[in-house]
Amino acid sequence: MVFIVQPLLPYALAFAAGAMIFVVGEEVIPESQRHGNTDLATMSLLVGFVTMMVLDVTFS
Repeated sequence: MVFIVQPLLPYALAFAAGAMIFVVGEEVIPESQRHGNTDLATMSLLVGFVTMMVLDVTFS
């Protein structure tokens, strides 16, 4: 069964990572969403995540 599902593993992990980022952005940090700043908070989260990933790849 493991060998059958193995090709799908990267996609499943990418989906899980996206779901976790969504939960952090929408549920765990509700203060950033107050006063109508939903778009700004979401874009800031994405820019921060992309910056973190670029620095991780660059300096690893």
